[in-house]
Amino acid sequence: MEQFQSAGRRKFIKNTAAGAAALTLGIAGLSSFTSANDKEEENLYAGPATGFDQKPLPYAYNALEDVIDTMTMEIHYSKHAAAYSKNVKEAAAAENVDTGKPLEDVLAKISKYTSKMRNNGGGHYNHEMFWQSMRPKSANNKPSGKLLQSLESTFTSFAAFKEKFSDAAKTRFGSGWAWLYIDNEKILKIGSTANQDNPLMDISDIKGFPLLGIDVWEHAYYLKYQNKRADYVENWWNVVNWDYVQQRFEKI
Repeated sequence: MEQFQSAGRRKFIKNTAAGAAALTLGIAGLSSFTSANDKEEENLYAGPATGFDQKPLPYAYNALEDVIDTMTMEIHYSKHAAAYSKNVKEAAAAENVDTGKPLEDVLAKISKYTSKMRNNGGGHYNHEMFWQSMRPKSANNKPSGKLLQSLESTFTSFAAFKEKFSDAAKTRFGSGWAWLYIDNEKILKIGSTANQDNPLMDISDIKGFPLLGIDVWEHAYYLKYQNKRADYVENWWNVVNWDYVQQRFEKI
């Protein structure tokens, strides 16, 4: 009887030790899983990152004459765009958003935030991209290399791409943007969004990574073109910075 009890005690101790070891491994595994999830959350966006501060305009206010006039550029950058940057930082402070992380992380799950964050986060992102995607006018302005090849294979020709993109910009009802973007299947697409929405947003009708966008809010062109949005769109092709678009294309 005593021998049986000793054997029972040894079995109990062995099973208890095994259970404790399994529990320890389980906790360690859970900890590892949680860390992996935290890491994934911290690194939600893997592309080129946009901050919450407004960057300096990469050229003088008069650099894009005669396509975009000096006064329009100054008002657009120093008033409209500056307000988006100011307001998105206010929204971030109120909604406990870490402004040390990319703005793209917020846009990707914008449905969880307020309309102030959506409107101003989109406005800030769109304009930061818009300034970089333009440069002083140059002759025969067009892309090259793999970007040009992709545009031609997707839309049959560069001219056909321009026509389709221009139509998206001209026919966007009210205020908004037209976009060239890469969807989740890595296919080049053209579309448009209302107000300050963009393809990064989880609430957007078009989803993907934007390569090129044109602002068709009236404040972007009205001083020079009045109600002639089509003229603004056609002239805008002369100042597109295809090197910048190529850089974005190569990072995705």
